[in-house]
Amino acid sequence: MKDFFEHFRHEFELPLENPVLIFSLILFIILLSPILLRKLNIPGIIGLIISGVVIGPFGLNILEKNSAIDLFSTIGLLYIMFIAGLELDMNEFKSNRNKSLVFGFFTFIFPLTIGFPVCYFFLEYDFNASFLTSSMFATHTLVAYPIVSKLGVSKNQAVAVTVGGTILTDTAVLIILAVIMGNSQGNLNMAFWIQLGISLTIFSAIMFLIVPRIANWFFRKLESEKHSHYIFVLSIVFFAAFMAELAGVEPIIGAFVAGLALNKLIPHSSALMNRIQFIGNSLFIPFFLISVGMLVDVSVILKGETALIVAGTLSVVALFGKWFAALVTQLAFKYSKTQRQLIFGLSSSHAAATLAVILVGYKAQILDENILNGTIILILITCVVASFATEKAAKKLVVETEDDTTGPLKVNGLDNEHILLPIANIGNMEKLLEFSIFIKGKKSANPLSVLSVVSNNNEAENNILKARKKLEEFVEQASATETKVSIIATIDHNAASGISRIAKEIMADIIVLGWPKRTGFIDKLIGEKVDSIISNTDKTTIICHFEKPLVSHKRIVIAAPPLTEHENGFELWFSKMAKLAQELSIPIQLYCNESTLKSIRKLVKDSKISATITSSLFSDWEDFQDLSKNVRENDLFVLVSAREGAASHMVMLENLPSKMEKHFPNNSRLIIYPQQFVQSFGSKRYDQINPEPLNKGIETIQKIGKGIGNIFKKDNKE
Repeated sequence: MKDFFEHFRHEFELPLENPVLIFSLILFIILLSPILLRKLNIPGIIGLIISGVVIGPFGLNILEKNSAIDLFSTIGLLYIMFIAGLELDMNEFKSNRNKSLVFGFFTFIFPLTIGFPVCYFFLEYDFNASFLTSSMFATHTLVAYPIVSKLGVSKNQAVAVTVGGTILTDTAVLIILAVIMGNSQGNLNMAFWIQLGISLTIFSAIMFLIVPRIANWFFRKLESEKHSHYIFVLSIVFFAAFMAELAGVEPIIGAFVAGLALNKLIPHSSALMNRIQFIGNSLFIPFFLISVGMLVDVSVILKGETALIVAGTLSVVALFGKWFAALVTQLAFKYSKTQRQLIFGLSSSHAAATLAVILVGYKAQILDENILNGTIILILITCVVASFATEKAAKKLVVETEDDTTGPLKVNGLDNEHILLPIANIGNMEKLLEFSIFIKGKKSANPLSVLSVVSNNNEAENNILKARKKLEEFVEQASATETKVSIIATIDHNAASGISRIAKEIMADIIVLGWPKRTGFIDKLIGEKVDSIISNTDKTTIICHFEKPLVSHKRIVIAAPPLTEHENGFELWFSKMAKLAQELSIPIQLYCNESTLKSIRKLVKDSKISATITSSLFSDWEDFQDLSKNVRENDLFVLVSAREGAASHMVMLENLPSKMEKHFPNNSRLIIYPQQFVQSFGSKRYDQINPEPLNKGIETIQKIGKGIGNIFKKDNKE
């Protein structure tokens, strides 16, 4: 018994040494700290940092900074930078890259300009120490980024500009660090600059030219191995961090670049992205924040007046420099006060790069102990201020966004859109489900409804059970993306009738169908079932055929007929294609006439759609083959068609599906049938007049005329 108590006492001697107990303690802190502080309206990030101060070697000495803590801390830091690069909206970033450059310049030059005179004249340090310390003011770590990610404002332009500026200013500061170190060692010569330039060029070429090709091949060849995808991504992140270190810059730069390199291959709504965010936000990033707190030695303020003055001066200069940079950025780009506060919050926290600069300078005896201790206090103060400022601004921005009535779905009043996914061929299910998840609105409370229709015969009940069992296999795939899925198995005389009935019962807005196989020469290519669904419903219907994984596409090419902007589903289908383009980080190429293009530009402006869109005028629908010359193998080709009697319906649209298979056999392709205007009594569109008999007569005459014309053409050739 005595041995038991002795062993028990030994296990709890401080600092703790048992790795299982240490890991358990940290997990309890990660679990309880945010929950307890949330009741006090204190951001969870601050709770983790303060917890690190309490349990660290300068607090209660429960844990010491050992190699295991350093490893998890490094992983968490790299994870923050990787997610920042991965979540960056590349379309938004490209359209605002000049703004990111300008902000990067502001947030670099102002803290440096303000900090150098303070360090040189007020704190009386020499040139190297003053310049290195003032460059530390210019750095910032995206400690508060998980807050904007959690609140769903990571795609705001202010966030994109700040993230873009972060990597620019941190890279500049870390290069300055290398230059000052070279200068202090007397190695600052032409060979130094040549070596740095060549190594960074090789690193960039590997990350942006080779890695994306390898990743694309891996995801395509091992499409079903979802768990392998996550391990592959982690391997790339740490390999990139190591390569960056070899190139002469900090590993955090490599992690961010890895996020940029894989950005297009990991859609924001994908299961892989959800796994990356879940594990990072649950484990690695909190571990890093705790380790930051463990660096803070609160006792430094008791080590004399000088340490207190240095710590206070560094903190004030660091915060003021970042606030002034945010203010100038707001005035330059006419941002709101909320966006300015968000920029300040994200860019004011100092941790990773700051610590790297100061520790390297301290070990090289360029900086003294007062700067080191003052910087550690600065890290705690700026992280606390940044967390409060970011959370307050992000919450305010969420409210402002919700009050904004110009969103793409709010145009149609479809905040609670409902997508119906009927399944006939289980083999095509995975890609259709992925497509439906990508286009589904995040704010919609309705689930994604997956439907299977069973024939009404003696085996109907058994077939219902089999259908449900098959469909349940795909619920796991959707749940990995945190998408609600509803399974519907129903009995009807035929599939088309069942789909039409269920679409009305659940009030679906969009029906997603697989591309039907041609069963016979006399059948229509679209197929009798699909044709019946289109005829018996007025819902926006999308017929899909995917030759390759969605992430492998390079563009979305849309061909829209004249007058398509007058269809009721115009805003809906275009907003969905724009959302798909944003998810895949690819541009949209439009082919339409001038009037349709004008309406699309107005919709893009009113709905604040950030997708990259280029356009070409196209009107020769008779000679559809010409369009195939401009469509590449990796394009997703979208044809906007129309139901009979619709404003944009044309006779030649009936033949275009067969031409799509003929001229685009290797392309993924979609056909969209937009929702029509619902007929109402007394409307100005004279909907009570049914033009269908007249339209059919005209169409028949046109077909006969076209057939006679083809006969004469053949005779002339002969």
